[in-house]
Amino acid sequence: MDTTSNPISGRLLSLDFLRGFIMVLLAIESTGLYDYLNEHTQGQPFNHFITQFTHYPWHGLHFWDLVQPAFMFMAGVSMAYSLNKQWANGVTWGQSFKKTLKRCGWLFFWGVLDYAVRPKGLSFELWDVLTQLSFTTLVAFLIFRWSNLAQIGVCIGLLVLTEVLYRFTNIPGFNQPFTDQHNFGNYIDTILMNKINKGGWVAINCIPTAVHTIAGALVGKLLINGKDKLRTLLIAGLICLVLGYGLDGLGITPIIKRIATTSFTIVSLGWCLWFLALSYWWIDIKDHRKHWQFFTIVGMNSLFIYLFFEIVGSRWFTGYITFISDNVLGWFNAGGMLKAFVAAVCVFGLEWGMCYFLYRKKIFFKL
Repeated sequence: MDTTSNPISGRLLSLDFLRGFIMVLLAIESTGLYDYLNEHTQGQPFNHFITQFTHYPWHGLHFWDLVQPAFMFMAGVSMAYSLNKQWANGVTWGQSFKKTLKRCGWLFFWGVLDYAVRPKGLSFELWDVLTQLSFTTLVAFLIFRWSNLAQIGVCIGLLVLTEVLYRFTNIPGFNQPFTDQHNFGNYIDTILMNKINKGGWVAINCIPTAVHTIAGALVGKLLINGKDKLRTLLIAGLICLVLGYGLDGLGITPIIKRIATTSFTIVSLGWCLWFLALSYWWIDIKDHRKHWQFFTIVGMNSLFIYLFFEIVGSRWFTGYITFISDNVLGWFNAGGMLKAFVAAVCVFGLEWGMCYFLYRKKIFFKL
């Protein structure tokens, strides 16, 4: 991992905002606040809102299910800007390829490390978003110079492959394509890791979700050199939403985030396109930039803060700060709800402060 202190001018600030917005939501989630509120608001109207910050149990869609697709989509957009800059500065395709391989290797390493330390010992697991991204990034890079039509064809091919693998492999015990613990993705996990995820997540989600990163790269090229950018994003997003919800509504393929079904992949891509379109219009076109600096500061060091709260935060930092705040508030007989909020604010505030320090020093961590 290295650091760079290059000036930040010329960045697509809407991308930094979206990355920051997502990382802020993930950082708050790492404090346990969403789970606490969800548990303690059961039966109340507010619970309908807070459940949007949890993954849908199986067939369905919550807002929280769009976080990983957006993360991978934005990685593709960022790739387009990075490669455009590299090649404009005389970097060869081979040099970019080596750099991408190195980046993918680090993503895979950190993704495995994130899940490696368990109470019962070390574990090898491939369900982390970074391990998924290591695959999707490489695929998106290898076809980056292909025509837009050819890349869209690859996306369609990946989705068709997903349908075929789940529907027609017919492996005994794993021949129910859209049933938790009994689908093809679960079978592959028994081969790769000799285990099945109790939550239903599967490693081969990287196949359909490569569509998110490829689409992100296409959008990045559109924003750099394309015409009718906003209109194209809105129309493409609408097509994806209609198609994805249509596949689900007609009973063809259900929307299931945990195994990244084709309908889920297409629907989530549609929402990603609309999220970026709104952000691009408001921040880069309308030039409303100053008010969103709170998020862009985090977005410009998204990898650092993600690894921090996933590895350091979940194993030490969050618990330590929460222990202190809970005990201090205990002196004043504070209730559980207040303790949860104060702990979350303290943990997140310190994490944001680290990002702000790096921002002021113009230090941006990259792979």
